[in-house]
Amino acid sequence: MDIVRNPDGTLVIPVEPGRAREPDEDAVDGEQEPAGPTTRVLRPGEGGYDEALAEWDLQQDPDREPAVSTASGREEAMHLIHEVAESSDHAIATALESIDDPAASAEALRHVLVGGVHSVEDFAKEVAEAEGGEPLPAHEATKIIGEVLSEIE
Repeated sequence: MDIVRNPDGTLVIPVEPGRAREPDEDAVDGEQEPAGPTTRVLRPGEGGYDEALAEWDLQQDPDREPAVSTASGREEAMHLIHEVAESSDHAIATALESIDDPAASAEALRHVLVGGVHSVEDFAKEVAEAEGGEPLPAHEATKIIGEVLSEIE
């Protein structure tokens, strides 16, 4: 089962089914309690979200080479994330018009995601230093990164 990214940024991830329980002797007509859900919804900021988002991104193009961040791609990615975060309606399409190489920015953002939550936190600090303002919380930066990657694809 693939990871599904919902429009609100939540991710539906597959969950390994629990261990089979011993049959319940009191069950009616041989019916047993279900083993539990086989999916889970992760919201930005929850444990495992960054890793699941990186996995979702890899699902979009499994043959893609590992993400490589260039200096110019990272600079444009920082500007892009700042523009989206600062706009009142998170206008990604408008922010994309302000950069020269969306593909390089996407690669830089994928590189950030692969690094996990600490990488996202460090990136948010870099964005604040380069563009001004306060660093975005990691869960908000991750959500914006996911939205931007969806738009670029």
